[in-house]
Amino acid sequence: MVRYAKEAENPAKSVKARGFHLRTHFKTSREVAQAIKGMHIRKATKYLKDVVAQKQIIPMRRFMGGVGRHAQAKAFNTAGSLGAWPKKSATVVLDLLRNAESNAEVKGLEVDSLVVEYIQVNRAPQMRRRTYRAHGRINPFMCSPCHIEMILTETESIV
Repeated sequence: MVRYAKEAENPAKSVKARGFHLRTHFKTSREVAQAIKGMHIRKATKYLKDVVAQKQIIPMRRFMGGVGRHAQAKAFNTAGSLGAWPKKSATVVLDLLRNAESNAEVKGLEVDSLVVEYIQVNRAPQMRRRTYRAHGRINPFMCSPCHIEMILTETESIV
């Protein structure tokens, strides 16, 4: 069994989901994770589907270099109305939410009362490729994958 960074307070009422070496950018995945932390599972799923369809935006708070300003980001009170629609990261987190939902069904928990209590994104080892430059030079062409783990807990009342 793999070790999570944090254990649930009540393991009988919570489910876990985890992904290793996911081929999506670490920085955008971190922002997606922070956007859904504390959300109800149905609300988080709808929000991420809207992000993929560009109906709602992910506010960029920490990794915001080169991110554009958008009117949708005004609702989140970010510095400079910075936001993006990271489609790949949103779909990866959506798949993890779907996995956690099926884990809850197997465990016999009430799926409609699950809340994202804990979510963490870590950097994974970079993968190497090469890009060819002028005058016969070669530069590295790296990707920045990530590990994502989440714990969802069943709550008594939906707030």
